[in-house]
Amino acid sequence: MNGVADKTWFGQPRGLTVLFLTEMWEKFSFYGMRALLVYYMTKALMFDQARASLVYGLYTAVVYFTPIIGGAVSDRWLGRRRAVIAGGSIMALGHFMMASETLFFSALAVIAIGNGLFLPSLPSQISRLYAPEDPRRTSAYNVYYVGINLGAFLAPLACGTLGELYGWHWGFGAAGLGMMAGLCLYVAGRRYLPPDPPRLLETVEPADGKPASSQTFLLLGGVALAVVVFRIAYEQTGNTLALWADANVDRSLVGGWSIPMTWFQSLNPLLVFLLTPPLVAYWTRRAARGAEPSSMVKMALGAGVAACAFALLATVSAAGAGQVSWIWLVIFFVLLTAGELLILPVGLGLFGRLAPAGLAATTIAAWFFAAFAGNLFAGLAGMAWAQIGPTLFFTLMAATAAAAGMALLCLDRPIRRLEGLAAPGSSPSEDRCEASI
Repeated sequence: MNGVADKTWFGQPRGLTVLFLTEMWEKFSFYGMRALLVYYMTKALMFDQARASLVYGLYTAVVYFTPIIGGAVSDRWLGRRRAVIAGGSIMALGHFMMASETLFFSALAVIAIGNGLFLPSLPSQISRLYAPEDPRRTSAYNVYYVGINLGAFLAPLACGTLGELYGWHWGFGAAGLGMMAGLCLYVAGRRYLPPDPPRLLETVEPADGKPASSQTFLLLGGVALAVVVFRIAYEQTGNTLALWADANVDRSLVGGWSIPMTWFQSLNPLLVFLLTPPLVAYWTRRAARGAEPSSMVKMALGAGVAACAFALLATVSAAGAGQVSWIWLVIFFVLLTAGELLILPVGLGLFGRLAPAGLAATTIAAWFFAAFAGNLFAGLAGMAWAQIGPTLFFTLMAATAAAAGMALLCLDRPIRRLEGLAAPGSSPSEDRCEASI
């Protein structure tokens, strides 16, 4: 165990706090820009809905494709620390480039390149903060996921409000400043982080119980493909759902005040904070009784809950005449977030635990490949919005999420066997995902 892990904040290694805060500010910049992107294209650049949806889908797909290359560069040549600093600097430049309309597509490309180095290199440092037998290791990804959502919660409130009230470029500039803040925190706290392992030695080290077999990669690939299907529905929140909320949701409150449209994009991360503690406590109680479900059962349940969320919107859209109450949108996000908490952190933890030695950043990048493909297909699916209308579109998204759940359930038995192989001394009854991930 690295000596930096002996010093703690809030009962966890100080390095986890550094990674938490760095990720928080990176997500502030990413979601701050994303909250404005569709509105900026349709209201300022005058893109039609289909083109804006396609550009949005391509961009949010590419930012999850470049980590596949960036993870390999980080693992084999650059090192995780240098990859984080280089990637974050490039991303900040891209956010500031968004201030120029003529640099719009170039700015998106620069952000995607920087993200490729940054995204897999930061979370792949988490496991090295702990000894293999450290019980805190199982809760680390849960803490880290809160950091992701804290940044995502603050971003629409800050960048979205600036963009709507004072001009789009103010919002994009705030996103760039957020990325710079994250970099400064990372550099200032680097003494609490574990050193990068030697790249050449790392590729040949034994895997500490994590079998680098073709079965491992095939099963993780199957999980990723199922998550791709889920993300086709899930990623509509910043795309077609945002357009529906703008046109079809009554956002008025007392006194004639109207809720800014970008604020609804803060609901999801806010609900992550509210729902995570009771959810973790529930799974912890189930685990104490030996009744906690496996990773795949949790993820399949999450996909089913997300399907119910889109089915609710389809029903509301079919029954409503004119604009519908914003309360329905809140209920939708409650259901969607509950489903998300059963899929995304569980999947990230699964890939982190089963990553072969020397390929930590690369394996994490493979998890993000699901986000790449899901965002790409979500953007393509969004192009049908104007042709088929909200009711049928939300119905199709409900069916898509349900199909992902069925695929995840089919992977339950082989994944449980694989998790048993990756946990020395475990018995079949112990082949379950930890409650806090």
